[in-house]
Amino acid sequence: MSLDPSRHAPMANAIRALSMDAVQAANSGHPGMPMGMADVATVLWSRHLKFDPSAPDWADRDRFVLSAGHGSMLIYSLLYLSGYAHPTLDEIRNFRQLGSPCAGHPENFLLDAVEATTGPLGQGLAMAVGMAIAERHLNAVHGADLVNHRTWVVAGDGCLMEGINHEAIGLAGHLKLGNLIVLWDDNNITIDGPTGLSTSEDVKARYAATGWHVESCDGHDIEDIDRAIEAAKADPRPSLVACKTIIGKGAPNKQGTSKTHGSPLGDDEVAAARKELGWEYPPFEIPGNILTDWRATGDRGRRAHAEWQERLAGDDARRSAFLAGQAPVGDRAAEALKDYISGLAKEPKKVATRAASEMALGPLTEKLPMLIGGSADLTGSNNTQTAHTDPLTADNYAGRYIYYGIREFGMAAAMNGMALHGGVVPYGGTFLIFSDYCRNAIRLSALQQVGVVYVLTHDSIGLGEDGPTHQPVEHVMSLRLIP
Repeated sequence: MSLDPSRHAPMANAIRALSMDAVQAANSGHPGMPMGMADVATVLWSRHLKFDPSAPDWADRDRFVLSAGHGSMLIYSLLYLSGYAHPTLDEIRNFRQLGSPCAGHPENFLLDAVEATTGPLGQGLAMAVGMAIAERHLNAVHGADLVNHRTWVVAGDGCLMEGINHEAIGLAGHLKLGNLIVLWDDNNITIDGPTGLSTSEDVKARYAATGWHVESCDGHDIEDIDRAIEAAKADPRPSLVACKTIIGKGAPNKQGTSKTHGSPLGDDEVAAARKELGWEYPPFEIPGNILTDWRATGDRGRRAHAEWQERLAGDDARRSAFLAGQAPVGDRAAEALKDYISGLAKEPKKVATRAASEMALGPLTEKLPMLIGGSADLTGSNNTQTAHTDPLTADNYAGRYIYYGIREFGMAAAMNGMALHGGVVPYGGTFLIFSDYCRNAIRLSALQQVGVVYVLTHDSIGLGEDGPTHQPVEHVMSLRLIP
């Protein structure tokens, strides 16, 4: 869909209006980011994103992750405007209220089209790395005619400051995940004020140093945004697009300041913004012509989905193999282990628990090809690699074992993303003591109800030689408290 500027501006302003009105009605929330990124999101949705609103679970859809989850009204506005069944306008009216799926931060278990739960900054981007890994692996296994999509991320300054960002982008750059594109809301504002209060790093240079392609654009110029995205799509490396934006764009007295970040604009400023934007409509009202333009953004994806369905149906063997990889794995694990367990019953073995884990992983990885293993630089200690899991590398995405390096947090978040993507079941290992490094991602595994398998070895205080830093005293009890 190609839009002239006169049609783009009202579409972007619809996002701004819904965002400021919903936050105002709730008397809490974050209007600044959705208002600032409205132009970028409109270009992405209307010209680049591959999606079918009638099929939010289509396996070959593009993934869109709002890593800056506090700006949740951006994705709620986009989903409603582009024609998804949920959220409805009434659900948006009840933003941040009990019973509404429009929670303060997006939750994947409340809305089908929300790819990931994003509240803890930085983890959305890190999960997107896992989604991009899963996409490349399935592309290598099933072919580009069945799996060939991008993972898009909207991330803010806070996402890029978090320590997990270092781990995630290093892994993505190393694996050359060219279908991963991060749109950075480069507005130089945090809750406390200008980013200069706390950081002076060259973010673009840091990304370039880890093997990323870096672009910049005016985040309020639709053609410049489009140019930068096209350049990112054409580059074989993962891409960071620095979108220079004004937080709270359209609120004449507060835009560009931290006052728009995490508080309602206030009745007077909302009225002033309506005048500034030329938005003459009452709260939660979207004119028919603007809504029609928005609903048309899904046409390209609907056609692509229909063509994909035809390709899938055209080869029974490939269809069966593809769908088998999408099915839950739990019910098949018992059958995969049946002969192994029978053999153990006949000849019990006295081995260390990590060796017992390795022995069980053997038949599992042999018979369940969707299992993808890995370790945070402890492969020989966790015993997580088997004879059936060759390394997954930039030269061999068909591999089934990932060397995550010393990136426990990044590994856990990437595994969440892989599981959320579907088609693969990730497992990864580290020492139990280092679950502390993974903890928030493990918590998100639970909250998102995803089938990530953690292999946490060296789980005894008997690790006396390594000293107290390696003795997991409180960890099992602590992990059991995760909801």
